[in-house]
Amino acid sequence: MATDDIKTLFVRVPGGEVPPVPALAPKVGPLKLSPKSVGEDLAKATKDWKGMRVTCKLLVVNRKVSVEVIPSATALLIKALKEPPRDKKKEKDIQHDGDITWADLMAIAKQMQPRSLAKEMSGVVLEILGTARSIGCTIDGQDPEDWTEEIKENG
Repeated sequence: MATDDIKTLFVRVPGGEVPPVPALAPKVGPLKLSPKSVGEDLAKATKDWKGMRVTCKLLVVNRKVSVEVIPSATALLIKALKEPPRDKKKEKDIQHDGDITWADLMAIAKQMQPRSLAKEMSGVVLEILGTARSIGCTIDGQDPEDWTEEIKENG
């Protein structure tokens, strides 16, 4: 490995807590990094995402790790609902039946656009509406299905 070689790793970790060392070891071990210190860096970077799993991008340069959180549409929607962090050991299959504003939805769509395969913004919005439907929340008091129909009718 050259001195200025940049390695990129993607790991999915529980937000705000140190992931188990045996889960990280196979990923970071070959790069001669300590799974414990990488885990602590991940916990620090994901503290805003407590209670849900988020994908993180690890950039390794000269055995120095920088962590970048790449939240999924689901994680962004749940964060927009402003729900209290949940204990994943005790609470299972919870329904996120909150309500978010259209402005929140558009902000999430703008954030997700570079990673979406949709050609236009309307496609990205439809993707986010589908995710909102799957977690069970509403947008401005309306079901996501109604918004989807409206977008498809009006183009």
